[in-house]
Amino acid sequence: MLKYDCIIVGAGPAGSTLARILDQSKRVLLLDGNRGGKPCGGLLAPDAQKALARFDLTLPKDVLVDPQIFSVKTIDVAAGLTRWYPRLYINVDRGRFDAWLLSLAGRNVEVRRARCRRIAQADGLYRVTFAGEDGAEITAEAPVLVGADGAGSLVRRTFFPALRTRTYVAIQQWFREDPAKVNPFYSCIFDPAATDCCSWSIHKDGTLIFGGAYAPLNCRAAFEAQKKRLEPFGFHFGAPIKTEACLVLRPRGLGSFQCGRGGVYLVGEAAGLISPSSLEGISSAITSATALAASLAARRPQRAYRAKTRSLRLKLALKNLKCPFMYVPFLRALVLRSGLSSIRVVPRFPSRV
Repeated sequence: MLKYDCIIVGAGPAGSTLARILDQSKRVLLLDGNRGGKPCGGLLAPDAQKALARFDLTLPKDVLVDPQIFSVKTIDVAAGLTRWYPRLYINVDRGRFDAWLLSLAGRNVEVRRARCRRIAQADGLYRVTFAGEDGAEITAEAPVLVGADGAGSLVRRTFFPALRTRTYVAIQQWFREDPAKVNPFYSCIFDPAATDCCSWSIHKDGTLIFGGAYAPLNCRAAFEAQKKRLEPFGFHFGAPIKTEACLVLRPRGLGSFQCGRGGVYLVGEAAGLISPSSLEGISSAITSATALAASLAARRPQRAYRAKTRSLRLKLALKNLKCPFMYVPFLRALVLRSGLSSIRVVPRFPSRV
């Protein structure tokens, strides 16, 4: 039986950030169960940039990809409307970004590339079972357990199965670009025939990524049908290089968030902390991990953690007020037709879509 002061399940931005800033005197086990790509546009929004800036962190060059983003092309498929809006994102390789954050963990952190299989509680301790490099099961225990394992969190499902939120399946495919036809842009796509959420496209170093969040039932069929409906908007998909999929949460309100109980804590999307309007979650992952690291030294850490994340939870819940203007077709078309806050874009290649 391996013994630690804290076990963190999940090595995305939330888990890696927590591992980096936890008390260095604590012995920490960090389980990295990511065996494939996570469907994500890989854009650092201003809130995520601010969260990193608070730690005086600068991105290494090899994390960045081309092109960099200054606007978003918003497409309403049903209404046949397109608008451009100014936005300042940093375009990154999500895999390399996560690896960079993980590389910053302290020497007190033991990183295991393994997926958590089972979790149990016994005698005030939390026991986590995972597979070692040889496939044999290993069990570790600690008085503190942190779920940083995303929307499908095993930690949350074990201890808090009744999270009141909406669940989607995010599907994303990568395609090779045709240099003769490419007109790189970032797009946000609204297509109620496919989903009541959103889809996206982004270009990265000679590849085109297209993805979206869909209701779980018949999600792959909805994804494939949507690709065909996008052809009039300039999208022509060939054979995909790879396909990725995972669960994604979309909070309804304050009841969609769960900070934890006892010695169990949830951070990032495992806690439901993701924007219901844009599905952006990196900023909330870093912010919640920072709050938890500061709270664990408090006399009543759970109460401290809830207090430190109160403004974040309220901010995300209030984003539901913005959703009707994005996701109700009539209101969305009204906003797009008004042209409010949009910019006029002159294409680099006027004869190309």
